[in-house]
Amino acid sequence: MPKDQRSASKTNPGRFFEDYSVGQVIEHAVPRTVSGGERALYHALYPARHAIQSSDEFARACGLHESPMDDMITFHTVFGKTVPDVSLNAVANLGYAEGRFHRPVWPGDTLRARSEVIGLKQNSSGKTGVVYVRTEGHNQRGQLVLEYVRWVMVRKNDVEAPAPEAVVPELSRVVDPATLILPEGLDFSGYDCTLAGEPHRLGDYAVGEVIDHVDGVTIEEAEHMMATRLWQNTSKTHFDVTPRADRRRLIYGGHVMSMARALSFNGLANAQMIVAINGGSHANPCFAGDTVRAWSEVLDTAETAAPGVGAIRLRLVAVNEDRRVGELKDAEGKYLPHVLLDLDYWALMPL
Repeated sequence: MPKDQRSASKTNPGRFFEDYSVGQVIEHAVPRTVSGGERALYHALYPARHAIQSSDEFARACGLHESPMDDMITFHTVFGKTVPDVSLNAVANLGYAEGRFHRPVWPGDTLRARSEVIGLKQNSSGKTGVVYVRTEGHNQRGQLVLEYVRWVMVRKNDVEAPAPEAVVPELSRVVDPATLILPEGLDFSGYDCTLAGEPHRLGDYAVGEVIDHVDGVTIEEAEHMMATRLWQNTSKTHFDVTPRADRRRLIYGGHVMSMARALSFNGLANAQMIVAINGGSHANPCFAGDTVRAWSEVLDTAETAAPGVGAIRLRLVAVNEDRRVGELKDAEGKYLPHVLLDLDYWALMPL
């Protein structure tokens, strides 16, 4: 065997579409311990200011023993573990559903991930296919901290490989608010709106209300690359320009998610913790130099069993520069070209 072939056999080219099968379970490598340094760098990358994830003292006043890690740190860390096995050869990460945060992640926790393939569908071009996976993130005690479904468009390595039988999972459109899992001990009965940054409680929001978050942030190549490495996301599309005709690196969709969530503080400062992701779509690509702005629509509200704690269902939309707040799709139901992200989630808010 030639020397270069012997060397290549030691490396991991990643899975291609034809390498997946429904029911396949993948245990992802390299557990990750998160720390206060992770939070500090997250807050350096994004204008994140939600009080319960910024201040130990504020968190203790809300019934927690210390400030938990930002919810999106948990999401990104678990997501990053899956990339070498799920989306290393992805064309694009397409969407999310049935996301549920089971318990907070604290500084010092170690996270690992596993995924099950729950659906496959080859695209009509025969060059790519969509892979559906349900991913779970666990801490060092084996406790489930996060689960979600995502679907990814993945390249085929052999375009002549036969198409698998199409299996498209039926997914819930929304997580039932009655099943939301709240952090143990959470209590907003003594919630301090002054310290949180805004006076608006759950009763101040109306279903159908649209909130312009006003601010914008121009995405820098260096910050995106730092974030993508921080989450150990190895997807080639974020690093290597050569596969794309325009020779541009795609901005990691999670970078846009975190930026939009942080921007939403202006108008939703009291939407303190994300407890479920009902659905999400990366509608159009984002590139360095794009200016991200955001708006939210209130979709629903609900009560919870925790003292003083309500739940608010929000549609968070990230857009590229365009300021047409509230405009999402065209007459045919397709996302408008300036829309980058459409994220539907439940957050906890004081009553």
